[in-house]
Amino acid sequence: MPTLSDLGQLPKRLVLGRPVRSDRLGESLLPKRLALPIFASDPLSSVAYATQEILIVLTLAGTAFLYLAPWLAIAVVLLLVTVVLSYRQVVRAYPSGGGDYEVAMKNHGQFAGLTVASALLVDYVLTVAVSVAAGTDNIISAFPDLNQHRVAIAVGLVAVLAAANLRGLRESGRTFAVPTYLFISGILVMTVTGLIRHLFGAGLDAESAGYSITPEPGFEQVTGLALVFFVLRAFASGCTALTGVEAIANGVPAFKPPKSRNAATTLALMGGIAATMFSGVTALALAADVKYAEHPCDLVGFTGCETEPQRTVIAQIAAAVFGGPTSPGFFYIQAATALVLILAANTAFNGFPLLGSVLAQDRFLPRQLHTRGDKLVYSNGILLLAGFAALLIAAFGADVNRLIQMYIVGVFTSFTIGQWGMVRHWNRELRSEDDPQARARIRRSQAINAVGGTLTTVVLLIIIVTKFTRGAWLVLLVMPVLFLLMRAINRHYSHVAEQLVPDTDSRLLPSKVHAVVLVSRVHKPTLRALAFARATRPDHLTALTVNVDDAETRALQQQWERYDIPVPLTVVESPFREITRPVVDFVKSIRRDSPRELVVVFVPQYVVGHWWENLLHNQSALRLRARLQFQPGVMITSVPWQLESSIGREDAGLRATGPAPGDLRRGLTDEQEHTPYG
Repeated sequence: MPTLSDLGQLPKRLVLGRPVRSDRLGESLLPKRLALPIFASDPLSSVAYATQEILIVLTLAGTAFLYLAPWLAIAVVLLLVTVVLSYRQVVRAYPSGGGDYEVAMKNHGQFAGLTVASALLVDYVLTVAVSVAAGTDNIISAFPDLNQHRVAIAVGLVAVLAAANLRGLRESGRTFAVPTYLFISGILVMTVTGLIRHLFGAGLDAESAGYSITPEPGFEQVTGLALVFFVLRAFASGCTALTGVEAIANGVPAFKPPKSRNAATTLALMGGIAATMFSGVTALALAADVKYAEHPCDLVGFTGCETEPQRTVIAQIAAAVFGGPTSPGFFYIQAATALVLILAANTAFNGFPLLGSVLAQDRFLPRQLHTRGDKLVYSNGILLLAGFAALLIAAFGADVNRLIQMYIVGVFTSFTIGQWGMVRHWNRELRSEDDPQARARIRRSQAINAVGGTLTTVVLLIIIVTKFTRGAWLVLLVMPVLFLLMRAINRHYSHVAEQLVPDTDSRLLPSKVHAVVLVSRVHKPTLRALAFARATRPDHLTALTVNVDDAETRALQQQWERYDIPVPLTVVESPFREITRPVVDFVKSIRRDSPRELVVVFVPQYVVGHWWENLLHNQSALRLRARLQFQPGVMITSVPWQLESSIGREDAGLRATGPAPGDLRRGLTDEQEHTPYG
């Protein structure tokens, strides 16, 4: 029959499944076919909104600058290829999973390392928020009536993702693999079908093709430096296609051996697939003459702009390619896109806990983030990420346009510092390498990282300048706060470690041991505590009670004599009816008289089976423990006494046939039932 403890574990087991033994950790390592959807779902899914972000900026000036979209897409693809090549060098040089954080820490020092860590932690939270909000947008594009439930849907999806990841890497990998591969195949089929239709003149017109766009105030005439700034802003928005590239470098330990080679191969696959899909979606958006505006009512011809959400760019393309918003192909693309955007947050659910574990191991975050849960995953990191992402979604109303303005600042901060750290790494390698072939290989890697560092530095500056007033300032504010918090945590752990270094005094035995048993009345818990105290054979043993009521104290003394307890009862006065202070003062007096004497305070304490019973018992014991733990040279020993509620009702009937579980602790064995103090 299941116990109360088993029933209490039931909800956890339903969500997580059975716990996994530590020696089965190797079984959770990922082959490339599962690592790709787990770690690359974010950059692969970003093709669903990267083109849209470029169009949003370009259409601020109407339709005059839409011709720039293909050139901006080419620039984004070239940057993506450069970053992928750069990270292939990272996973080979630093396979331990620290990624940009480890690179920065080892090559630039603590300041740069914590800057990268704070940037990545913020960006992982934004990855979940943006991906889930974008997925919710695509659900609403297929079912517009759900628009009023946007936030609830997004928060619910974050909870489902957290539960799936808490079940373990391999299980979540299988969960995410199918939607990711369905999305890839769907986008490629849509791209090929759409381009064939366009090239052979079959017609490819989006539902917004006939709309015109009213320029935003101030964008009617864009020339000179304003035009340069405008184009750079559109390019910065398109760089959302690069989010998540760093996750593979942070997740190398999760790959099957050979880890570095498999991670590098997965990076290459991810880069090639993402570049192909992004290029295809951009080409189809231009071929179908898709219009998409930041404010729907700027679309001249969109009559329902005040009540209906505009369909996403990828939804408009799917409708144009497959024959309208009621065709099976349209619903397939919408379902696959919504799923992969939601599951793209999985990149962060794998990267954030891994990075948190590394930071915790280095004592920059609480040690609990380094502990694996029942399914050999970093459960605390997963829960922390889900909580922050849900708060962000609720605060910004699951609005992609608002959330995405804060996006990619952290990504390109880590890109930049990491790439220049790799350049310093290769410089150090060159100083210790004499083989000409090895030196040539190192110089090639160094050149790749130098180009990557230069480009990402330029892009980071562009992003900060063009997005600062639109939300990037918030990320630039939070990052220093996280930086200072991690420094403070590290100082605390270092200070504690210094205090705990063993010295000669810590190995000396106390000159004497004085045991103090707290007595409230003569009952089984008190007698059991006295028996345990006597069993330790202290040099002095004091049974201590506090006089808060003269009549009750006299009755207690009479009971003490009647039971012939062989330990004198010491009474301390309390004119103000306090219990805690007189006990603490008594213990302090022992320490003053004999500073090298160890005082052990035995506190009888009930063990209850219901939460509400804690409100009725143990309150004085809790207060005493809280005060005594700050006294030097004092140890506190709880003597638990199990009440019947703590072992379950079904155990009560066992007494008829023999001792029940917990009877010894409660003093109910045959030998001890009639012995007053054991």
